[in-house]
Amino acid sequence: MNLNSKKLKLAALSLAMGFGFSAYAKSPADPNKVLNIAYEAPDDGFDTVKTYNFYSGSIAQAIFEPLLKYDYLARPAQLVPNTAVAMPKIEQEGKVYIFKIQPNIYFSDDAAFKGKPRELVAQDYIYSMMRIMDPKNRSPTYSFIEGKIVGGDTAVAQAKKTGQFNYDAAIPGLKALDKYTLQITLTRADYNFPYILAYATFSGTAREVVEFYGDRIAQHPVGTGPYQLSKYVPRSRIELVANPKYRGFTWNFKSTGSSWDNRLAKEMQGKKMPQIGKVSVSIIEEEQSRWLAFKSGQLDFDKLTSNAVPQALNGKQLKPELVKQGIQHFPNKDAEITYTMFNMQDPTVGGFGLEKVALRRAISLAYNQAEAIKQLYKGQAVKSEMLVPEGIQGFNPNYRSSVAYNPLLANKLLDRFGYKKGGDGYRRLPNGQPLTLKFMTENSSSSVIQSELWKKNLDAIGLRADFVVSNFADNLKAAMQCKYMIWGGAWIADYPEGENFAQLLYGPNSAQGNLSCYQSKAYDALYTQAMALPPPQRLSFYEKLSRQIEADNPWIIHNSRIRNWLLHPQVQGFKAHPMMNTNWQYLDIQPIKK
Repeated sequence: MNLNSKKLKLAALSLAMGFGFSAYAKSPADPNKVLNIAYEAPDDGFDTVKTYNFYSGSIAQAIFEPLLKYDYLARPAQLVPNTAVAMPKIEQEGKVYIFKIQPNIYFSDDAAFKGKPRELVAQDYIYSMMRIMDPKNRSPTYSFIEGKIVGGDTAVAQAKKTGQFNYDAAIPGLKALDKYTLQITLTRADYNFPYILAYATFSGTAREVVEFYGDRIAQHPVGTGPYQLSKYVPRSRIELVANPKYRGFTWNFKSTGSSWDNRLAKEMQGKKMPQIGKVSVSIIEEEQSRWLAFKSGQLDFDKLTSNAVPQALNGKQLKPELVKQGIQHFPNKDAEITYTMFNMQDPTVGGFGLEKVALRRAISLAYNQAEAIKQLYKGQAVKSEMLVPEGIQGFNPNYRSSVAYNPLLANKLLDRFGYKKGGDGYRRLPNGQPLTLKFMTENSSSSVIQSELWKKNLDAIGLRADFVVSNFADNLKAAMQCKYMIWGGAWIADYPEGENFAQLLYGPNSAQGNLSCYQSKAYDALYTQAMALPPPQRLSFYEKLSRQIEADNPWIIHNSRIRNWLLHPQVQGFKAHPMMNTNWQYLDIQPIKK
């Protein structure tokens, strides 16, 4: 090699590194294939250890990689290796899990690595779990592993005592046996544990990146996944580009036998993935604007907004004029529950005094779920009866809630516990002081409908309500600090076991995942007993936990929504998954043949 050619190659390498591309990586992604989608609410950054935000988590799923993932087409949901070479070796009857990590998996290029390639190793998964344990991070995911890792509780207690988590101290239950071998030892057998390790928060994280960015880490996610963040305008736009260092995979999934799966397999089988070179996410909170953006082709696919249901569907079928345009329709009932949360630390609606419980119970009885499904969701939802939704282990189809729509009983309860009506027709507190219920809400047409329904229902029992309009990210921040009165929420399953939902009201998780800041000795005792059992033996406890919620009313459990996904004909490979919120790496965009 002559000197000039050597200089040219070095210059090319330098240029590639400067643009964040590895000279030796070859991605099948086509930069001209751009996927345009929208979120109905903004993220709050991409540090998965700290965030509770669905939208943040969806972006993180495309950037970070856990040890395990879900088979794209298999139903029910089935775990498969991701960065692990194979499914874990399980020892001591479910107490010890040993993973072998694939070599030659690299993080996307970042300034934190000082121009050097950074390989994913076992210690990166240990570091992620340490960050989840660190009390300073107040991780909503901590309850997933609380009390489960040998030595984990001791490390947490020491951190609380000293004010500093020691990331250099060994935790007996988390060991890197060698560079690529991770051993996790649990305090008790837990065959559900692999599902937890498939959650994005448990992805491998480079310690030097977290330390390099410090408090700015939420805006600088660096992972080994198929995409990397290229542009971020908070509360407006997120752009991702294909990670050139991602190792890729071949689309080779087995059809379940459905006509939809058969078509997907025919379109996608054998393709090198990912195909899409750029993902552009717009934040469009207003439903009508999002629907118009989809109709005009500005969005490649989207969930059908409630207001647009009459325009798009005849019953459950797509209208002929949309079919003629080649629009595809994929209906999917989410493994989720929606609910209204009361802040149990609020002086007006919180607490366990009989008059406080009576107030929350009356509000629960006053809410007309059937009308909400009709008006708010245009019939595209199913009433939820218990804490655990359909499709999740722990769900009982025969369970029926003891709290049903009954405004007559709600009025009697309020009368009985001293919430007297004043001359204006609205009730006052038992001490005679004014009573106003304050709801946090967002600026969208669906939020307006929700507020109108609440006002109508509450007027019927003489309760005044005030609706404070903000945005999702700010409302979430207030809820994480227990600084609100009433707010609506939803939880879509992260893994297919009832623990994922039960932990949302677990006392020690207050102000982290438990946004109701609910601390009940009865609930916590039931939760602790349930978690000590193998998942198949927990059903009766999930029923008891649901009854405890009905007794204390920290939540009003509402429904599970039916998501009607609409796709323009250029989108190939799409199928909604019950656990994965991001499927961009499985998709392709092909020009439409006229």
